Amino acid sequence: QVQLVESGGGWVQTGGSLRLSCAASGRTISSYGMGWFGQAPGKEREFVAAISRSGGSTYYTDSVSGRFTISRGNAKNTVYLQMNSLKPEDTAVYYCAARNGLGARGYEYDYWGQGTQVTVSS
Repeated sequence: QVQLVESGGGWVQTGGSLRLSCAASGRTISSYGMGWFGQAPGKEREFVAAISRSGGSTYYTDSVSGRFTISRGNAKNTVYLQMNSLKPEDTAVYYCAARNGLGARGYEYDYWGQGTQVTVSS
């Protein structure tokens, strides 16, 4: 079992930056591909970014490519999402998740955190 706890969310103006963290406990995250998903009000949870076990491969949804960066510190058992040039449409609850392998499909992820709210004002 892996327990995931997100932090770093908050309120920011358009164009601002935030860095989300996802701290894992129970097992080392070096065994897992990790992902970030966002759920905007009234919408389904959607894929944002993913990173392979080694950190050598990363994937992003088109809307955040070039603005967000996913990274991992396996020694700290933590995954990060650096969010730059934030837009109001980035407003969502952001969840980190862990799975065997790597992918963008939420149902393939086995472990989920409780989420952290990001609000971007115009």
